[in-house]
Amino acid sequence: MSTISLRGITLGLDDHGGGANALLLVHGHPFDRSMWLPQVEPAKRAGWRVIAPDLRGYGETTVVEGRTPFAEFAADLAALLDHLEVQQVVLAGLSMGGQVVMEFARLYPSRVRGLVLAATFPQAETEDGRRNRNAAADRLLREGMDPYAEEVLPRMLASRSIETLPTVAHHVMRMMRATDPEGAAAALRGRAERPSYDATLAALRVPALVVVGSEDAFTTRHDAERMRDLITGSELLWMEGSGHMPNLEQPDVFNAGLLRLLERVGRLEQ
Repeated sequence: MSTISLRGITLGLDDHGGGANALLLVHGHPFDRSMWLPQVEPAKRAGWRVIAPDLRGYGETTVVEGRTPFAEFAADLAALLDHLEVQQVVLAGLSMGGQVVMEFARLYPSRVRGLVLAATFPQAETEDGRRNRNAAADRLLREGMDPYAEEVLPRMLASRSIETLPTVAHHVMRMMRATDPEGAAAALRGRAERPSYDATLAALRVPALVVVGSEDAFTTRHDAERMRDLITGSELLWMEGSGHMPNLEQPDVFNAGLLRLLERVGRLEQ
């Protein structure tokens, strides 16, 4: 674990392994980089350098009030890679993290070697969605994270996961409760203004993996197939029985897909 200073903030991160092949893991809302713990060692054993930062407003990274546009998150990630002297990277993002990854691909396409898009979707926010995101941000500032965390846990994890994986459920609750309401609210306000990423995905010519769970309360089979169809040559991993956090609920299945993707990227460089 370490922290670095860049772009006026202090950013918390884990940086595992070394070598020319780098994987950047981007967490979702309202979580932190610890959500990727089951993926770190398998990717590292496969010979990849694994970089897992906390986004601004989350975990150990500086909280910035107001609104955090996705372009700001993406610029932080680009500055982090510059600091670490990593030019190109495979990016994996879950939920909001997946949309941040898509924003990174929109702004810095030459730096993308591959993508993992988990439990996410590329559509721009709707008018109703914007109102709901901003109302949720107001609520977090007014009530704090605890009521939100209790309410949303059954939508983050499949009901069977909550029953049979108490350690995972505890981890998810801990991350949500520990998140600073100001940072989470700023991210929600930024998320409300995101663009469509359809054109970004259609322009990609890199290996990609789309992962969605059958019990995901936020992402549908249609969303998953749409992303798969937009990205030429991508793979869809449909995870039966998994909710919105497939990397934690079924890590073996998720990791097998991740490693297939990393192997594809590696073969292209040979």
